[in-house]
Amino acid sequence: MTGPPVPFREIVLKVHSRCDLACDHCYVYEHADQSWRTRPKTISDQVIQRTAQRLAEHAGTHALPSVSVILHGGEPLLAGPARLRRVCEEFGSALAGVAELDLRIHTNGLQLSPRYLDLFAEFDVKVGISLDGDRTANDRHRRFADGRSSHPLVLKAVELLRQERYRHLNLGLLCTIDIANDPHAVLDALTELEPPLIDFLLPHATWDDPPPRPDGSPVAYADWLLAIFDRWQEQGRPVPVRLFSSVLSTLSGGPSLTESLGLAPTDLVVVETDGQLEQVDSLKSAYEGAAATGFDVFTHSFDQVAAHPGVQARQLGLAGVSEDCRRCPVVRSCGGGLYTHRYRSSNEFDNPSVYCADLEALVRGIEERTGSALVSPALSGPAGTAAEHHELTRTLLAGLHALLDGLAGEPWARAWRTAGVLEESEAGVAGLDHVLAHPYARSWLQETVEGLRSDPDRAVAEASRLTSYVAAAVLRAGLTDAVPVVHRGGGLFLPTLGELTLDGADDHGTVLVRGVPGGFVVERASGEEVRVAFGEPGGGWRPVRRLAVAGLPGWAVDDLDPYRDCHAAPAADRLEPEAFEAFGAALARAWARIEAVAPAVAAAMAEAVTTVTPLTPGCRAERPHGHGALGVPVDADGPGAAAGMVRAHRRSELRALCDVADLYAADGDWEYLSPWDGTALPFSRLLAETHERVGVGLFDPEFPAGVQEALDLLEEAPEATVHGKRLLDVIRKELSGAQGVGRNDDSGTIFDQEGK
Repeated sequence: MTGPPVPFREIVLKVHSRCDLACDHCYVYEHADQSWRTRPKTISDQVIQRTAQRLAEHAGTHALPSVSVILHGGEPLLAGPARLRRVCEEFGSALAGVAELDLRIHTNGLQLSPRYLDLFAEFDVKVGISLDGDRTANDRHRRFADGRSSHPLVLKAVELLRQERYRHLNLGLLCTIDIANDPHAVLDALTELEPPLIDFLLPHATWDDPPPRPDGSPVAYADWLLAIFDRWQEQGRPVPVRLFSSVLSTLSGGPSLTESLGLAPTDLVVVETDGQLEQVDSLKSAYEGAAATGFDVFTHSFDQVAAHPGVQARQLGLAGVSEDCRRCPVVRSCGGGLYTHRYRSSNEFDNPSVYCADLEALVRGIEERTGSALVSPALSGPAGTAAEHHELTRTLLAGLHALLDGLAGEPWARAWRTAGVLEESEAGVAGLDHVLAHPYARSWLQETVEGLRSDPDRAVAEASRLTSYVAAAVLRAGLTDAVPVVHRGGGLFLPTLGELTLDGADDHGTVLVRGVPGGFVVERASGEEVRVAFGEPGGGWRPVRRLAVAGLPGWAVDDLDPYRDCHAAPAADRLEPEAFEAFGAALARAWARIEAVAPAVAAAMAEAVTTVTPLTPGCRAERPHGHGALGVPVDADGPGAAAGMVRAHRRSELRALCDVADLYAADGDWEYLSPWDGTALPFSRLLAETHERVGVGLFDPEFPAGVQEALDLLEEAPEATVHGKRLLDVIRKELSGAQGVGRNDDSGTIFDQEGK
């Protein structure tokens, strides 16, 4: 199974094929592939020129915004300054106006001098240096052919790169792991040099030629790395470590940050000194010719290489790993390990990594150590969800301001300035927070941001609603400043407060809104004023009402907001007084049942829900809205009303969590048979149904049937992030509380409260 070739965004250019060190762990000279012996020592002008042309052609064809060229070897500095200058000039000229060029060089540092660094500064070539730690660690492998230490010269190179005039070129340090070295001494030696990044690399090995394990431990490399991780944590993470950052990223649902971990397709090709095009260099550790494609820059394009079966095999993501890996819960983080490390002569690369046990132990070890710190505050309960949603809404508002970039004209600019003034006082901040925390503020912002791409004229017009939000904030702050508000359709809507019909007004226009005790005054362009009392309907004013029914939380009933029509059923029109009273009475009856049957659920709903919107019969796709909205059918009553409210809340609660925390990643790559009807479901659907069934099951004892089995499936699923696992733990505790069962953490069995 293959897809369209992934374009190459990175090429490794071998500028010199020999080295001035004799490292005994080098995959180029010491492993299975010895093709270096037949290569030219130095890359020729023809290979440089043709490679640059091929790369420019490739970048143009695929509209790549940027490409990276990594100068490599052997030892690339042996090519000399003149040859390296030619490379920089040729690639810079070919890529000019086509794509941004990111030039890098990976070196052992022995030849590094101001002459080279001045050249690199001229062409902005970033420099990465290989260093395995302190002198003892580095000299274990990185020695000259006669056995002399390379450590003093490497330190000299690092110190040179740390000088102020070259510091901007420092890419960081690459350290090959040897578990015989003291992990703390290695980390301390590297961090003392204050590199911008440390990259720990597992030594290249295969199942045919496995890595050394002096004590026989299957997780010796994980233990070594976790010792480094603990020390790194204790020191306050003084330097970014790519390996750790990658695991932390994938645990939270983000991407892998290194080729050696994760499921991202490879986008790298190697150009040898003779112009031969090869796959990733580490394959030389597998067998003679493993990296070869049979292509070269003179007769083949990079697109042809991208379509090569060997390259395609490393672009399959999950489909490209072994069956054992596909079933493993940590595969999203480890990605099956580096492709080379999966090799076994009997079945080639259809295996887990030779470091499989190490990778699993490393991922689980980092998760155990950091899980609680990684989890979003939203997972702590309704207050945390509300806080994160409010921050997200403010971020969306700032993002809309940046996207508009003056397009919305003076009304937006004036409202933005007023919002800034509100932020300078406690009352002003409270007022602004109140209106932005309204669930449908998010709907307005998100639809406006999306509309800028599809219908910019309408989106710019909708952006003027900021004037209404700012006016409502000013009124809620108790201020009396006059605020210009853009109105549309002959009506003035003030979020969280209500709507005023402007009789005889033009379809669109601007009015001044000014606060007065107990209400506000609207001044039209003609000078005519309309006085409004907040909670008193009449004179064209329809306030947002609250449910004044004994026993009910003080929820607002918003049947006015233009963006309220975002629930699973269409929003109802404004309820007439009699219908509003009946709606409140039905809610009170349902709420009494929720409090009686599920007091914990009732407490959570009372804290989370701020706004109820009446809905009419029908079904529709839900659209984004902020935290705190609950859609309830206008005819909700009877035995099913309580369960319906809980179901709607559970759906809204899960959607709110998904807005601010990545609960899962790679959704749809696996399917699970639901325990209740045998349907094949992706992780997201199984999670949603399980989450809903636990809440609704409090009102229907048969509804949570199969939930225990579903939770077991979800907890062992690769998709679950640390956030998702925390939610699953919460759901299991909810289920235990509802059914009077707990989980025996030692045996994994389920038992009731009497231990049966």
